[in-house]
Amino acid sequence: MSEVRNLVVAQSGGPTHVINSSLRGIIEAACGLDAIGAVYGARHGIEGVLKEELLDLSAQSAEEVALLRFTPAAGSIGTCRYKLKQGQDEDFERVIEVFKAHQIGYFLYIGGNDSMDTANKVAQLAHKRGLDLVAVGVPKTIDNDVGDSEFRLIDHTPGYGSVARYWLHAVQNANEENRGSCPADPVLVMQAMGRRIGFIPAAARLADPDREMPLQIYLAESPCSLEQLADRVNDQLRRSGRCVVVISEGFDVGGLGDVKDSFGHTSFGSSKLTVSQVVVNYLNKIGLAVKGAARGNVSGTDQRHSMAYASPVDLDEACAVGRKAAELAAAGQSGYMATILRNDGPAYSVRYDKVPLEDVANSERTFPRRWIAENGCDVTDDFVRYAKPLVGNDMIGLPMTDGRQRMTRFESIYAEQELPKYTPQADRKK
Repeated sequence: MSEVRNLVVAQSGGPTHVINSSLRGIIEAACGLDAIGAVYGARHGIEGVLKEELLDLSAQSAEEVALLRFTPAAGSIGTCRYKLKQGQDEDFERVIEVFKAHQIGYFLYIGGNDSMDTANKVAQLAHKRGLDLVAVGVPKTIDNDVGDSEFRLIDHTPGYGSVARYWLHAVQNANEENRGSCPADPVLVMQAMGRRIGFIPAAARLADPDREMPLQIYLAESPCSLEQLADRVNDQLRRSGRCVVVISEGFDVGGLGDVKDSFGHTSFGSSKLTVSQVVVNYLNKIGLAVKGAARGNVSGTDQRHSMAYASPVDLDEACAVGRKAAELAAAGQSGYMATILRNDGPAYSVRYDKVPLEDVANSERTFPRRWIAENGCDVTDDFVRYAKPLVGNDMIGLPMTDGRQRMTRFESIYAEQELPKYTPQADRKK
């Protein structure tokens, strides 16, 4: 691609502490690459492309762009859970029309497996329609479920290190309360995100790598009956007098009145019951081995936006993988996802590379069985060695103004709309 073309970046799915660091890396790198002209951010992901709502990111001040490092979630350009599905031909054609109208030659999509699949489909359709489009994926998810189970496509996903750090501190703090209040409240059940994969609840072990706490961890991959769970908790109570339980939101306790999002994923935060509440109710119903009652904590979206807990390692790597994606785009490397691979050796280090979008879209990572402890309610030291470098050693310092956190606030500078207004297919009333 010899002529200068414009770039669109969009975000999809649940946000993270560091999603804006990837955005920052893209903007700063793209604005310095001769092959790329204007850099646009699609407002609320692919929906912003469909509605032709393109925020001019190259017209924003360097200060606001730099503040993306300290701005959590996706408020800067927005994200969405709108999925381009098979049969939505009008949506796909609209994307191509918008790209043609604004001389878009580069499309970068920040997201998980579904987003990598979308980026791949858009690139294929663009070429069929005669549009010279480079599509590059940028990995993002707190679940660490992008890629393969052998960690060959990507070692870890930006976003995971920070949510792991959140749980490290959450368990440390909860353990202190449990120590002090155990005569009345000997059991605390803490629910962690993680629909089907256990990387988030597993991170609780980082709070206690030497296993000094009366901590039990239940992943979605290591199910047991409520009766078996209660037996383990009561055994812990007889040994220690108290117990802290961290359990996945995807742990099977029966029906919860599930609510599905547009990707077909269960939204546990919207369900009528929570796993934590079911477990607490059951423990209190059958009785504990010591006096007192079980209590429950359900962390919500704070797990992915409490910026004070962001991992400095995660922030740096998210920015670097964004820069890598912009460089791949400018080099015409279409159909790839920028990736993070861990180097061999005793000291932690990574390198940034590329993997085919098709390989990522068709893969599904699972939590390694070898990292689940034999007792079914813990993880192994190998997992701790894998995850520990991702959380970093220091707390980040947040920029403040009058006691409030200073976050990115972009000016509302949008590309002029060239096409008729459009309603995405899935939003139309039947």
